[in-house]
Amino acid sequence: HSPMYFFLANLSLNDTGLVSTTVPKMLANIWIQNQGISYAGCLSQLYFFILFGLVEAFLLAVMAYDRYVAVCHPLHYIMVMSPGLCVLLVSASWTMSGLCSLLHTLLTSSLSFCAEHKIPHFFCDINPLLRLSCTDPFINELVIFIIGGLTVLVCVLCLIISYAYVFSTIQKIPSAQGKQKALSTCSSHLSVVSLFFGTSSSVYFSSSSTRTAPKGAVASVMYTVVTPMLNPVIYSLRN
Repeated sequence: HSPMYFFLANLSLNDTGLVSTTVPKMLANIWIQNQGISYAGCLSQLYFFILFGLVEAFLLAVMAYDRYVAVCHPLHYIMVMSPGLCVLLVSASWTMSGLCSLLHTLLTSSLSFCAEHKIPHFFCDINPLLRLSCTDPFINELVIFIIGGLTVLVCVLCLIISYAYVFSTIQKIPSAQGKQKALSTCSSHLSVVSLFFGTSSSVYFSSSSTRTAPKGAVASVMYTVVTPMLNPVIYSLRN
């Protein structure tokens, strides 16, 4: 019933949804040798993929704050991370992600696809769809950079500030064993954060001149398949 495991339960649920959005369809395409997907199916896949991707980012930021309170204010941990606050943080993550995902999906549905309908990707991601559009996707790209930039900024700032205080507190611990114990509580989270944000940023915030379909697909596999697969391994081995 501790806050950390409440957040881990939501992370596990979210990872299950993220993998279920892309992998079953990809495996079906490989098995039956038919890479087709309906227009409604593509938009549905886009909506849930953005939803679970944003929730993952927000949950990792919330878990960074949880680690900050646990390391820097251990005696007040239970009082600060109350059940009400934990539910509020998780609910806000899901709500904001759902609204942002709905906005992206509606903007994508307003585009016209009158040229080639072949998506150079293994699922309906937003960037490949924008490149297929025969109407100007300027508004879509602007919204991606504004919402995506704000999301990354908020999450990264939360991560940086939380871990700045964590490492500052750890440096003040006199014994080496105490420092190692404090660091061990953050190592799993830092591993997942580095893998998720590193690969997703390379896909969505790289310039169009350096971004290619094969590179984008490989990077997408890292955070849509590999990261959710490693999350339970990393946290289970630590526990």
